[in-house]
Amino acid sequence: MAVNTDRAGNKPLIEKRSIDYIPEAERHGRLFSQFTLWMGANLQITAIVTGALAVVLGGDVFWSLIGLLIGQLLGGGVMALHAAQGPKLGLPQMISSRVQFGVYGAAIPIVLVCLMYLGFTATGTVLSGQALGQLFNVSDSVGILIFASVIVLVTVLGYRVIHWIGRVASVIGVIAFVFLFWRLMSQTDVGALLQIRHFSWSSFLLAVSLAASWQIAFGPYVADYSRYLPSNTSAVKTFFAAGAGSVVGAQVAMILGVFAAASANGQFAGHEVAYIVGLGGTGATAALLYFSIAFGKVTISTLNSYGSFMCIATIISGFKGHLTVTRMQRLVFVLVIVGAATLIALLGQHSFLGAFKSFILFLLAFFTPWSAINLVDYYCITRERYDVPALANPNGRYGRWNLLGISVYVFGVLVQLPFISTKFYTGPLVAALGDVDISWIIGLVLPAAVYYVCAKKWHSAVPDQLILPVEQNSVVPPEKSGAGRAAAQA
Repeated sequence: MAVNTDRAGNKPLIEKRSIDYIPEAERHGRLFSQFTLWMGANLQITAIVTGALAVVLGGDVFWSLIGLLIGQLLGGGVMALHAAQGPKLGLPQMISSRVQFGVYGAAIPIVLVCLMYLGFTATGTVLSGQALGQLFNVSDSVGILIFASVIVLVTVLGYRVIHWIGRVASVIGVIAFVFLFWRLMSQTDVGALLQIRHFSWSSFLLAVSLAASWQIAFGPYVADYSRYLPSNTSAVKTFFAAGAGSVVGAQVAMILGVFAAASANGQFAGHEVAYIVGLGGTGATAALLYFSIAFGKVTISTLNSYGSFMCIATIISGFKGHLTVTRMQRLVFVLVIVGAATLIALLGQHSFLGAFKSFILFLLAFFTPWSAINLVDYYCITRERYDVPALANPNGRYGRWNLLGISVYVFGVLVQLPFISTKFYTGPLVAALGDVDISWIIGLVLPAAVYYVCAKKWHSAVPDQLILPVEQNSVVPPEKSGAGRAAAQA
């Protein structure tokens, strides 16, 4: 294990892998980097705004904080279960969906995931552009372009640099948040806010849903950032490292958002960045806070762009066969992705972006059932026994289209529609539930139950053990080599 964790120093700065299986000889990293990456990704302005919504939309401070924590734990558990797949399979998250949907069929949820992360990147770019505009005394549009340039650079460099950025963002985020909490506590009677307790199921469930949806949204790419860990890394430890980082970071940010919104007397909504920075002061202090906000968004926006790149490469490889992405092709992919997000941000920074973000949140309903199907299949049906080489072969074990997985997925999307509440679309049962969106609960529980029952009866043949690609110039463990692989493929 010690040898594996020290390998990073021998690796090139620019990542050479894309959606390929990561050979054991290239595995490196420590579990602590999972914690820092996901904490840094969550200590940022969008998480603050998300937490504030629990109060802005009618909740009190006390029950909003409890609801947010419950949502973090529920959604964070789903997110962390995906993270634990990375070291075992050595693959990006979405390519493993071919087990449940088929080599071609996996493109269905992946296309929607690409659209969603494109929108998240665009909305984050707008907030970061505002912060950089204030920091450098330029227009928001120039700030957006500066931020987009940084995202392109970090995404092209890849895995190692992203983890390094995550560690730095964690340190900067902790310092900034400690300072902001201190300033907030000195200006606000927090005890008085906590004494106001008017429980209502609608407000409480809203807080739970806000936090849970936030965490579940990381599911389609969380394993992308754990796949380089040595294959003998404990799945349980990976689960807790990634999950704890994400839950702690998001909850801290959302607590700040709750208190800020509750003490703002209506001044928070629409002026989120300026209000948060205003808590800290003016002059040099404000400049440092604007920098911390922009830097905090670098991590999550890079994760979104990198995940989109992985998804597009996965779609192309599914129909084309094996895909080797050169560094120049990688650059082109990233420029197209970030360029599209930047264009949306520039065009929509004043009006259109609010509606577009509602559309993107609506898309969450399309991958919650994907998450349920993937997790049930991996942990309960196949029990980690994947045939990794067959994931690239449409004529192999998993076929082109898996009607079972696709059918349950469609069912999972449709069954959520009555419970979705966004500006883009509101289901007919939302009003009866106090205008609370509980679609994520429906989208997780029902597809998981249906898939489990159906897969137990009609699932295709499962290998006797995990089958990995043959690694050149490496010693393959007996259970993953020779006779074991041949027997499983027979």
